[in-house]
Amino acid sequence: MMGGTVAEQMDQTCRNVQTVLEAAGSSLNKVIKVQLYFKSLRDLDKEVNEVYYQHFPHKPVRTSVEVRGLMLDARIEIEVIALQ
Repeated sequence: MMGGTVAEQMDQTCRNVQTVLEAAGSSLNKVIKVQLYFKSLRDLDKEVNEVYYQHFPHKPVRTSVEVRGLMLDARIEIEVIALQ
């Protein structure tokens, strides 16, 4: 999976989402809802938010929750709903 800081994981995760959306004929600009899953909500800091808003400057609806089990060494997981 991925290592690094939570901010680095946020950046890579957003890039992965961008790739998937573009393959489906959409884009990050068309995202209307984001669900973020964190291993710990303590990881939701200023640096992570700065990276997030670089990818989502239009500020779609966002929910952040803490979950116990994420895959491998991931500290963040993202789910989006986007228009086509």
